[in-house]
Amino acid sequence: MVNYILESIIPLIFISIIFYGMIKGRKVYEWFIEGAKDGLFTCFKIFPYLLAMILAVRIFKEAGLLDIVNNMMSPLCQLIGLPKEITPLVLIKPLSGSGAIGIFTEILRQYGADSFIGLVASVIMGTTETIFYTITVYYGAVKIKKIRHTLWSAIMADMVAIISAVTLVKIFIFGR
Repeated sequence: MVNYILESIIPLIFISIIFYGMIKGRKVYEWFIEGAKDGLFTCFKIFPYLLAMILAVRIFKEAGLLDIVNNMMSPLCQLIGLPKEITPLVLIKPLSGSGAIGIFTEILRQYGADSFIGLVASVIMGTTETIFYTITVYYGAVKIKKIRHTLWSAIMADMVAIISAVTLVKIFIFGR
């Protein structure tokens, strides 16, 4: 019974919104069509920015720059206690969500979800953001050219999330 209710929540919300709109005498279908047109226009507007970001990430990975940066960051990662196996995830996550999911999946497959590496990677996946993707898409959609302090604030937030992930997994899960 509970599973049936849980599976029915979204359709019930959808139907109740339509029903409420009809009771209030609103043009629900026309508003839906207008919203769909706006959504499609937004997709066309942000497509060039998305394509540029996807190409940049692909070039970064295929050129072997990820390995070079990974080796350069090794001393810093040791300083904060971040396992070197997670460094590629930390480097790709700000650039590409799908690339990060691929690396994350490989980490879980290789080290397991309950290992220290797997748990830290899981927390990082949940607490960090695809910074460059987000800035590119949202600022590009509204044609903002100067991002000012957004990039540095987002990088600092990700750094805090990474350090917190290592620390909290050590404390709460492994009691160290």
